[in-house]
Amino acid sequence: MRAISLPPVPYGSTAVRPGWADLPAGLRDALAARVGGEPAAARVAAGGFTSGFAAVLTGPTGERAFVKAAALHGQRHLVDWYAHEAAILARLPAGLPVPRPRWALTESGWYALALDAIDGHTPRLPWAPAELDAALATYAEVAAALAEPPAELAALRLPRLADLARDDILWWGEVAAGREPLPEPATGAPLAELVALESRLPGYADAAPGLAHGDLRVDNLLIDSDGRAWLCDWPWLCHGPAWFDLAGLLLTAYASGLDADAAFAAHPAAGGAPGDALDVTLAALAGYFLTGAAAGPSTGSPHLRAHQRWSGRQALGWLAERRGWSWARRSRPS
Repeated sequence: MRAISLPPVPYGSTAVRPGWADLPAGLRDALAARVGGEPAAARVAAGGFTSGFAAVLTGPTGERAFVKAAALHGQRHLVDWYAHEAAILARLPAGLPVPRPRWALTESGWYALALDAIDGHTPRLPWAPAELDAALATYAEVAAALAEPPAELAALRLPRLADLARDDILWWGEVAAGREPLPEPATGAPLAELVALESRLPGYADAAPGLAHGDLRVDNLLIDSDGRAWLCDWPWLCHGPAWFDLAGLLLTAYASGLDADAAFAAHPAAGGAPGDALDVTLAALAGYFLTGAAAGPSTGSPHLRAHQRWSGRQALGWLAERRGWSWARRSRPS
């Protein structure tokens, strides 16, 4: 049985965020007015890899909202992400297990977005099989709803995964060309095969008609008291195959010692995928994460690089196991 590998810091403890008292007074007053008065509680989200404010605010009469906020100057990228996410969430098909936007405001040089507050917890690793089943069921529901993009979403001019891959995801070709150093965990790996695999991703993604969440991972899911999984954090929605999301989510199932190959093959999102789609995605993700991990310190979270390195090791280890690379038996990821 494969050994279980856990991330260096739990996904629910990766964020370094401002607290309620750190926000400008004018912004606090505006937010308080929206929840019916000075919050009785402000539970700051401990997960994620950005430095924006994110907390469930509970008003004095029980009014609750999950609020994200960022400074217009200095965190403009977060402001843009939050506004884009609000536009996406407002246009997703009805009935999906996703939080919906409630209101937004700009005050004291900050932008704030309020979403439905979901009562739930981040799935724990290693995965409990029931929670993984719930996550996979939710993604099957979401993928089916987005297989034919609704006109309202298409009007947002969402990016294409194929273009994102060419611009930011494919890295083994850069390594092979000497423009990027070989990540240490890949020492001895068959570089030519990694390049060949990842190079197929743009063509496969271009041929897919639906939409992909673009960032499906453990800390973007919540399990509610009924055991249902909710899918959060939607700014990266793009035109692309649902099986790309599925492979990314199942990295943690592989790391949990579960049969991730069977889970991928059995999932509706993998229906119609090219025969090597999983290997292509794992190659691309391994290069993306491992080269990202070698970058300088992140301004979003001090734990981002370690998580990228861990995720890259899981992707590379899973791919090596699937391909039967003898190198993998000498270089087990941990």
